[in-house]
Amino acid sequence: MAESFQWAFPGNLQPKDEELDFDLGPVLDAVVLLRAEIPDDAFTASILGTERNGYGVVIREDGLLLTIGYLITEASSIWVTTNRGTVVAGYPLAYDQVTGLGLVLPLGRLGAPQLKRGSAARAAAGDDVVVVGHGGRGHSLMANIVAKREFTGYWEYLLDEALFTAPPHPQWAGAALVDGDGLLIGIGSLLVQDRESLAGQADQGNMFVPVDLLEPILEDLLKFGRPAGPARPWLGLYVGDVQGRLMVSGVAEHGPADGAGVRAGDVVLELGGERVAGAADLFRKLWQRGPAGIEVPLTLARNGDPVQVVVRSVDRNDLHKKPRLQ
Repeated sequence: MAESFQWAFPGNLQPKDEELDFDLGPVLDAVVLLRAEIPDDAFTASILGTERNGYGVVIREDGLLLTIGYLITEASSIWVTTNRGTVVAGYPLAYDQVTGLGLVLPLGRLGAPQLKRGSAARAAAGDDVVVVGHGGRGHSLMANIVAKREFTGYWEYLLDEALFTAPPHPQWAGAALVDGDGLLIGIGSLLVQDRESLAGQADQGNMFVPVDLLEPILEDLLKFGRPAGPARPWLGLYVGDVQGRLMVSGVAEHGPADGAGVRAGDVVLELGGERVAGAADLFRKLWQRGPAGIEVPLTLARNGDPVQVVVRSVDRNDLHKKPRLQ
């Protein structure tokens, strides 16, 4: 199951021991390759695919892995490969849809070191960082934090403060963002092409989920596979801000919005009678109304005409296939 790497960053982009204040070797070895297989009939299969590759980071002595959750959502099998070629099966232990973080439990001894966690809150724009992928130094990149700001994902996802780095790592999913002390401060989520995100410094970069978001929910994830408490309502809307209007770019097939008759091309005007000012405002107003299961009145514009719909929200997790012990 090990991947044969055929590429490496140029030497001037790779981290150099003499320029770092920490031992790079154990940091590199703490990042492993993840391969996940997802059933063809899984809810996320048509969006995220049935074969997903990315990285995980060892965060405990027992081999517990922190990764980005979309890699392991609905996974029927997971394989973990270390830099030393050890391959073991993994179990998708937890996924938090609010933060986007996921946990994988290796079902065998990895023999890889753990990477201690730091704090993204102490990082600042302009800081030098290392983006670490599986495969050693050649797959790791010297980068800078170019922005810390809100991130809104069109799939009903919102971070109050995400980390943006440049230059971009081409294999970002689950990559480790490491600060100047050799501590983990973020988990790779996206490639972005947004000059606002990148402070005008680059055409492309990566977005990282701050590792700080794990601390308040870690015990719940280990015990229950998700944070305790009511789930957020989910509509199955894909939206984006287009020339000052909040446009529906699509709906999740067989999701709540789809069932309520929301269509791609609709413009979202109001939620519960309140005007919405962009995607982030829509999501916050939605989540403030109550837990999953509430009815959500939407006012839309379709071909210039007002349309009223009521969407019964759901817990998105209820639509996903659950993992089985291997």
